[in-house]
Amino acid sequence: MRTLAVVLVAFSLFGCEREARHLNQPAPPAPSQFVSQVPLQPGPTFVSDKTEGPFDDNAFGTSQGETLYNQMNCVGCHAHGGGSMGPALMDDQWIYGSQPDQIFASIAEGRANGMPSWKYRLTNEQIWQLVAYVRSLSGLTPKGSRPSRSDQMMVKTPPSQTPNAKPKRSGPPGGPGDD
Repeated sequence: MRTLAVVLVAFSLFGCEREARHLNQPAPPAPSQFVSQVPLQPGPTFVSDKTEGPFDDNAFGTSQGETLYNQMNCVGCHAHGGGSMGPALMDDQWIYGSQPDQIFASIAEGRANGMPSWKYRLTNEQIWQLVAYVRSLSGLTPKGSRPSRSDQMMVKTPPSQTPNAKPKRSGPPGGPGDD
């Protein structure tokens, strides 16, 4: 009986693969190029999204991004991803691009007419964590790395339940990006 218990404990300890958390590594660098500060200039109607950010496949980093999203009051403009004064982050319409470096640039440099620059208030690592969380809201990260629940009352569907999406750029109303 005792041997069976030891075998069961061994299987439970060694049978599960845990996510590797790289906690004591240097912060990821900022993208080499930032998007210039100009008024809205929508691009093509379809954007292929093949790049990954450093925390896109990391549940802990994405969870830290969710915490920062709430602490830095991103909820004030983007609501809980559904949009308010700021654009929605849960759909497939991306004005400035859905690639990680483009989202990094939007957070770090800000955008004309509303989005403040956060590069002097957040570290590169924190901005990358925010990028992972923002991408998880619209299903652009692997499902296993998305937060599954909030510790507060649920006001939206958890990002882990968001179906995978293919982003596209949006344009001015009636323009080439409008359907």
